[in-house]
Amino acid sequence: QVQLVESGGGLVQAGGSLRLSCAASGRTFSNYAMGWFRLAPGKEREFVSAINFSGGNTDYADSVKGRFTISGDNAKNTVYLQMNSLKPEDTAVYYCAVQYPSSTWRISRRIYEYNYRGQGTQVTVSS
Repeated sequence: QVQLVESGGGLVQAGGSLRLSCAASGRTFSNYAMGWFRLAPGKEREFVSAINFSGGNTDYADSVKGRFTISGDNAKNTVYLQMNSLKPEDTAVYYCAVQYPSSTWRISRRIYEYNYRGQGTQVTVSS
């Protein structure tokens, strides 16, 4: 049984930073990608960022580019999301997801192409 556990969410003032973590357990992954999505009240689920662990390439939504940085620890099947210069519009529940298997370099922005998803962690940015 694959489990994804997110952590690092919380309440922060605008301009502040948070670092999210997501650890996958239950199987050994190879040739996979991990991504972050978010869901805000009244909005559709939105792609935030993803990393392909085989190719090392990353992708970011335009709304977070330059402020968020995704990284990963392949040995730990863990992905991180460093979020800087946070804005109130970043307030949402952030979910991580795993796409397995994934060919090298491939990154999807579609949540339905990810096989496993976590329960989410709340990020609230106050103005």
